[in-house]
Amino acid sequence: MHYTSIHLRASAMMLVFCSLISCSPSTRITGSWIDPQVKGKPNSGKSVFIASLSRNIEVRTVLEDALAKAAEKRGIHALKSGSYFSPDFYHKSTTPAVLISKIRNTGAGSVLTVALIDKESETRFVPGRNAYAPFASYNWYGGFYSYYSYWQRAFYDPGYYVTDKTYFLETNLYNLASGKLIWSAQSESVNPGTVENFSRSYPEILIKRMISDGLVVPQTDQ
Repeated sequence: MHYTSIHLRASAMMLVFCSLISCSPSTRITGSWIDPQVKGKPNSGKSVFIASLSRNIEVRTVLEDALAKAAEKRGIHALKSGSYFSPDFYHKSTTPAVLISKIRNTGAGSVLTVALIDKESETRFVPGRNAYAPFASYNWYGGFYSYYSYWQRAFYDPGYYVTDKTYFLETNLYNLASGKLIWSAQSESVNPGTVENFSRSYPEILIKRMISDGLVVPQTDQ
């Protein structure tokens, strides 16, 4: 195979690899708050009603499934809104009394909501590996071909643009009996890609913060 063809293919593979690294997903909790009256006093024996506040049915289903699975792993019985509300529920207006009554009828003692509160996009340039350095190689001055060969590498790896997408979410936990907010967490997710990618990491990150905030009892057998 011709050298130029091999070089082009290798450069293309490296470009794809660098793009994946530069756009790799990351999710983190940026802040949380807990009602001092419930800190260190987990509400055991009561189910939690999970509601992803999204009009997108796929997002709602995948995220609620993942959150419920993470809760069940820690002995917390979880109820998903998708199992009780019709697909068009969020498109309809309802009174607070009707909404709360429907959730109470499930036997839940608290409500966990997840909502997207903002999103941002930022485009940035990722430079190539070959930067300009006039004194880096004295063989430039050995002739035209040595000079050409040095700069030829820059043509194959010129750099590229990537767009980073950041999503800001808020997760709240309410006591259903009092209606009071008892815990809240803000998070950001950079380049999650798909809701499946996001749902693989977010529930565990959320549970860890709940444990550190004294809302959930850590498992001692792990």
